[in-house]
Amino acid sequence: MAQGRARVESHVRNIDCVRGMEALPDSCVDLVVTDPPFAIGFAPSRGNYNRTDSRVMRGYGEVSAADYPAFTRSWMEQAHRVMSGDASMYVFSGWNRLGDVLSALDATGFTTINHIVWKYQFGVVTRKKFVTSHYHCLYVCKDPSRRRFYPFARFASDERTADGHSAHYRDKEDVWEIRREYWTGRQKTPTKLPRELVEKILAYSSVRGDLVMDPFLGSGQVAVVAALMGRRYVGFEVSREYCEFAQRRLESGRYLP
Repeated sequence: MAQGRARVESHVRNIDCVRGMEALPDSCVDLVVTDPPFAIGFAPSRGNYNRTDSRVMRGYGEVSAADYPAFTRSWMEQAHRVMSGDASMYVFSGWNRLGDVLSALDATGFTTINHIVWKYQFGVVTRKKFVTSHYHCLYVCKDPSRRRFYPFARFASDERTADGHSAHYRDKEDVWEIRREYWTGRQKTPTKLPRELVEKILAYSSVRGDLVMDPFLGSGQVAVVAALMGRRYVGFEVSREYCEFAQRRLESGRYLP
């Protein structure tokens, strides 16, 4: 963290993210990683990916398609304000509202660095179209001239894969094949980013002691992984049940309590 900046200690709050971010000082956040609602009429039911309905927590807050552009711009404006000049942001999006996300990023002054595709292991079976088995991840920054990136955080410059290729090159390609997680027999929220994916982002775009923010905390994945990797964290979640679940995970000091 740069000297002279206000230091924010780790915390999560059960509050709308715009109101939560309004309480933060300018330029205090080092990295934003978030998976906001997609405005696709999602429902946390057993029909989604064959989950056991009784273990899926209710409280997922969807946003209407009509409200989505204004909703996205409002939280991005606050994210831009609280981010430091050398900070980055990773925003996940389905294809349905990708145009709204890209427009909001431009309107709020972000610069896009990469358009990453997260390819996971399955999608919902379809009969009249191709199966969607990926999410988009927009890697953006506030100031391109100051943006931090750690290219050898996961693999040394001379490290090789088993088949002789450059390990760090392959790891930095913009299509990431990372499996969704199964929390078999455990309580869960209907959507979550896998630990491996969050760890990869944090390794390349932050260091120990940095403040990592997730405006849409959900089950607490970003905050939990940040804590386990020695980062500070801040997160906001409108669902009390989700926020309390994330807080229990954080207080346990383990990935899954």
